[in-house]
Amino acid sequence: MTNPPPTDGTKTGLNGVDCNNIEQLSGADALLCLIQDPYSGTFHADAFWASLGTSIGIMILITLAFSLMRPRNTIVYAPKVKYADEKHAPPKLGRGLFEWIGPVTRAKEGLLVEKTGLDAAIFLRFTRMLRNMFLALSIIGVVVLIPANVIGSNKGYISAQLKGSQSWFVAMTPQYPNPQRLGALWVHVAAVWAIDLIVAFFLWRNYVAVVRLRRQYFDSPEYLMSLHSRTLMVTDIPPADRTDEGILRLADQVEHTAGLPRAAIGRNVKELPDMIEEHNEAVRELESVLAKYLKNPDNLPAKRPTMRASKKYRANNGADNVDAIDYLTSRIRELEGEINHVRESIDKRNAMPFGFASCERIEDAHTVAFAAKKKHPQGTTIRLAPRPNDLIWKNLPLSKKQREWRRFWNNLWIVILTIVWIAPNALIAIFLSNLSNLASIWPGFRQNFHDNQRAWSAVQGIASPALTSLIYLILPIIFRRMSIRGGDTTKTSRERHVTTKLYAFFVFNNLIVLSIFSVVYGFVSAVVKNRQSEDAWHAVVEGQFFYKLLSGLSQVSYFWVVWLLQRQLGAAADLAQMINLVWTWFCRTFMAPTPRQEIEWTAPPPFDYAVYYNYFLFYATVALCFTTLQPLVLPITALYFAVDYWLKKYLLLYVLITKTESGGQYWRILFNRMIFAVCLANIVMGLVIRGADGGWFKVYFMIPPAFLMLGVKWWYAKMFDDQMLYYTKATLKDPENLAEPGKKVRKNDRVANRFGHPALYKPLMTPMVHAKARHVLSQVYRGRLENDNAARTGYSDIAMDPMSHTQPGKAARFAPAVEKEMFEIVPESQLDFENFKNRAEFADALGGNGELYGRPDDLISERSSTPRSFLGRHGSGSGNSSRASSPAGSERSASAHRKEGSGTSYRSESPYRGNVAGQIHPAYRDDPSYGDLGHRGRGMYQMSNESENRLLHGAQPFGRVTPEEGVGREAYGLDRWRTGGSGYIGVPGQEADEGGITGYDYYRGRR
Repeated sequence: MTNPPPTDGTKTGLNGVDCNNIEQLSGADALLCLIQDPYSGTFHADAFWASLGTSIGIMILITLAFSLMRPRNTIVYAPKVKYADEKHAPPKLGRGLFEWIGPVTRAKEGLLVEKTGLDAAIFLRFTRMLRNMFLALSIIGVVVLIPANVIGSNKGYISAQLKGSQSWFVAMTPQYPNPQRLGALWVHVAAVWAIDLIVAFFLWRNYVAVVRLRRQYFDSPEYLMSLHSRTLMVTDIPPADRTDEGILRLADQVEHTAGLPRAAIGRNVKELPDMIEEHNEAVRELESVLAKYLKNPDNLPAKRPTMRASKKYRANNGADNVDAIDYLTSRIRELEGEINHVRESIDKRNAMPFGFASCERIEDAHTVAFAAKKKHPQGTTIRLAPRPNDLIWKNLPLSKKQREWRRFWNNLWIVILTIVWIAPNALIAIFLSNLSNLASIWPGFRQNFHDNQRAWSAVQGIASPALTSLIYLILPIIFRRMSIRGGDTTKTSRERHVTTKLYAFFVFNNLIVLSIFSVVYGFVSAVVKNRQSEDAWHAVVEGQFFYKLLSGLSQVSYFWVVWLLQRQLGAAADLAQMINLVWTWFCRTFMAPTPRQEIEWTAPPPFDYAVYYNYFLFYATVALCFTTLQPLVLPITALYFAVDYWLKKYLLLYVLITKTESGGQYWRILFNRMIFAVCLANIVMGLVIRGADGGWFKVYFMIPPAFLMLGVKWWYAKMFDDQMLYYTKATLKDPENLAEPGKKVRKNDRVANRFGHPALYKPLMTPMVHAKARHVLSQVYRGRLENDNAARTGYSDIAMDPMSHTQPGKAARFAPAVEKEMFEIVPESQLDFENFKNRAEFADALGGNGELYGRPDDLISERSSTPRSFLGRHGSGSGNSSRASSPAGSERSASAHRKEGSGTSYRSESPYRGNVAGQIHPAYRDDPSYGDLGHRGRGMYQMSNESENRLLHGAQPFGRVTPEEGVGREAYGLDRWRTGGSGYIGVPGQEADEGGITGYDYYRGRR
C-alpha cells in the first residue's frame, strides 16, 4: 500500500500549471484544470445541511400548498373521482386540509389493484420494496460502515488537510486509509456479502408477491371475460398460409386443442393509416386557426387567416398563401372522402403476414402459446395476443430479417447518441451548474459575472435544472420513436425497451462517465509527467490508478449525496402538478385554446412508467455503488423512496391513469436491472478495496457474491417466469371436461373486428368550434371552392354543388345553419372530459383502455361469450357514421349523423353464405350495411365500384363431398376442420357425417 501522497494544497494540471488560481491561466489551461477536478468547491459540510434543510422545507411547503388547493380544484387533483365508474372510483376524499392522508394510508394492495390496475400496483410495490430495502441497508451503512471507515481513516492526515466538520465527512469515507489499520477493510468485504443477501431477499420476496398478483390477475373477471386473454397472435406467416384456415393449421402444428379457434388474417390497409393521421392533423390545425380567429367573435380581425399549402398540394393551390379556413376544410373533406373510398376497396385477398386466432377457452390459447416458445411452424412466431389497443399495427407486417436489421440500426444509433452526449454532459456539469467556472476561462464574461453575481446566480439556479429537465423530457420521446422504428409490435413492449435504454443511457453518461472522467484525466496527467523521467510501464505504475480512482470516487460521492437530497423537490412537484397547472394557466390566459385542448386538459393524465422506473432504478444504482464510499447515501435514498411512495400512491389513486395496461409485465426488466445494479456495485466496492489496500487478496472474497446474484437471476426466472406469463402450460384433454356434446360453437366471434386494424373502423375526427362563435360561423365558413368538384371528378365542364343533408334539393351553401355541415359546436358547459370519455378520439389517448370508465375494449358478453363490439360507436351516436358522435348537450353537425356506411365495423366482406353444420365463418359473413339495393347510405365518395367491391358476389357456396369424391382431392367446406362440435378428440358432434372427409383429422392424418 502506498501512502497518500502528501500535499501542500497545490494542484497541478497536465502541463504542470498551478490550478489554484484558475483565473490567471489561459483559457485552455483553465479548462484542463476544471476537467481534472470538476467538483472542487461543490461540497462542504455546510452544503449538506443546507441541502437537507432546503429540500425537506420546500417539500413540506409544496405539500401544504397542495393540501390547500386540492379541495378547490378537484379536476386537477382528483379527476378519477369524477370520471371513473363505480368499480374503479377511488375512496372519497373530504374537503379538510389533511383529509386526503387517511384514505391514502388505508389503501392496501388489493384495493390498489382494483382501483388503479396491476401496473400501478406493481409500481407502488417496487417503490415500497426499494424503501424497505434501503432502510435495511441503512442500518449496515450507519451502524457498520461509517464506524469502520472512521476507524480505518488516517485522521492525522485528514485533520492536517481539512478543518472543522468537513473533516468528519471525509473521515466517513475510505478516501484516506490508515496503513496501520487496513484490517478495517474486511468490514467492507463482509458488507458486500450482507448487501447482496439483503437485496436477494427483497427481490425473492417481491418476486413471489408479483407472481401471486399475476395469478390473481389471470383469475379476475376482467381478464376471464376479455378477448385478448384467449387470443393468439401469429406473425411471419408464409404466403401459402395467409388465410384464416392457414392460421388454424399453424396453431394446430404447435399443439392440438379441444376447441376450434376462430381466425382472422391481417389485411393490407394500404395508405389508410397515413391518410387518417393526415386528416387528424388537418382537423387539429383547422381548430387552432378557428380558435385564434374567433377568439373574440364579436370583433373579428379584418384579415382572414392565411397559410401556405403543403408541398404535395401546391400544384392545385399554388405556392402563394391561401385562405387557411377554406383550404383546411377542403382538405378535410377530400381526405374524408378518400378514406371512405379506400375503406370500401379493401378486401381479404391481399392478406398480410400476421393474423389472430381466438380459442374457445383461455387454457387452449395459453397452452398453444407455451408450446410455441420452442416451436416455430413454417418459420412463424406464435404468442399470446396483447390488448387490441396495445398493438403497433405498422410493425406487424415486418419480417424477421427486417426487424433484426432495424433493431441493429436502432441500437447503433443509441450507442452513437450515448457517446456523443458525453461532451455536452461534461460541459453542463462543469460550466452551467457553476457559472464561475465559465467566468474563469472566458475573460469577456468574467467582468459581467462579477458585476452581476446575484442575477447570474439566479440564472445558474434556473438554467441548469431547466436544461437538464428539458433534455430528460426529450430523451424518452426520441427513444420511443426509435423503438417503433426498431420494430416493436406493442406499446407496452416499446415502453419496456424505452425503460431499459434510458437506464443504460443514464448509468453510462450520468454515473460512469460523470464519476470517473476526472479520474481518468488525472491518471493520464500523472502518467504524462512521470513519462518524462521513466519508461512507459513504470510511469503507468507510478500513476497509482486505483488510488486515484478511490480518491476521485470519494470526491464525487459528495456530489451524489447532495443530488439525491434534491430529488425530494421533484417528488413534491409531481404531487402539486405544478407543470400542468402553470401550462394550462398560461395557455388559457395568453393563447387561444381549442375546445379539444380544453377537453383534454380536464382528462386524467397518463402515468409515464418508463421515465419513473428509469429514475428509481438509477437512484437505486447510484446508492448501491456509493454504499461503501459514502454510506450516507443509504438513509438519504431510503428517505426519498419513503416520501415518494406516499406521494405516488395518492397520484395513482386519484390523478394518474395507466394509458395501456400490460398486466404487470414490467417486473422482469426491473428485476434484471436490480441484479445488474448489485453486480456493478460489487465491482465498484472491489475497486475501492483495491485502491485502499493496495492488493487483490480481499477482492477475491468479493467475487462469489456476484455469481450468487447471477444464480439468483437464473433460479428465479426458472421458478417464476412461466407462472407469470401463462395461465396454464398444459390443458387436460378429457372429453367429459372439455366438451358438451350438445354445446353450440361460437357463431358470432368478432375476432376479425376487435383485432382488425383501427384504420378500418375508427370514426374520424370532426373539427370542434366554441359555441360562442356559432353566430358568426356561417360568415366565416364559405364552403368549398367553386372548382373543387370539377377537379375531383375530373370533368372540367361539370360543376355540381354539394347537396344539403338537412334540406333535400337545396345546395349546402344556400341552406341555413350551414356551419353544422362541417363543424361540431361545443358549448362552454360541455368542455369536460366527462362528456367525451367514450369517444374513440379521446379514449385512445386518454381513456386508459376504457376499463377505467366501465367500457373495456375487448370485453366478451356474458350471454353469448362473444366480444362486445363498440365499433363505430364508442359512446353514443350512430354506428354508421365515419365521424365520432357527440355527447349530450353538444350540437353535432348533420353530416356527422348521415349514414355513410364507413363507420360500421369494416369486417371481412364476402357474399359467401356457406352455412355448414350451423357455422358461419367470420370471413364469409354478409356485411349488415348491405341492403337489397346495395350499400346503404353512401356519401359522395362512397359510390359502389364493382371492380373493387363484392367481387365474389353470387359465387357457388361451399360444398361438401362424399368419401369417394374426396379421395386425392382437396376437401372444401368449413366443417372439414372438425370431427364434430368439439374438436378432434372424438366427441360426437351435432351433425357429424359418417365417413365424410369433413373433419380435422382429414388433415392431421395426411400431414
